[in-house]
Amino acid sequence: MARSNNKIVVPEAKAAMEKFKMEAANEVGVNLKQGYNGDLTSRQAGSVGGQMVKKMIESYENSLK
Repeated sequence: MARSNNKIVVPEAKAAMEKFKMEAANEVGVNLKQGYNGDLTSRQAGSVGGQMVKKMIESYENSLK
């Protein structure tokens, strides 16, 4: 079985990351719920992750201005 390595480095950031994930899911039209979301398709899960990355890159680019 593969080991997951996606641990949050700063434990205090967990709530903020959950909120960020929910916002990204809402923006791409994916209905996330608290807790288990294993019923999502790969496409749905990927679109949420992709939206999160897109927003992080935009934030970084804006910080360079």
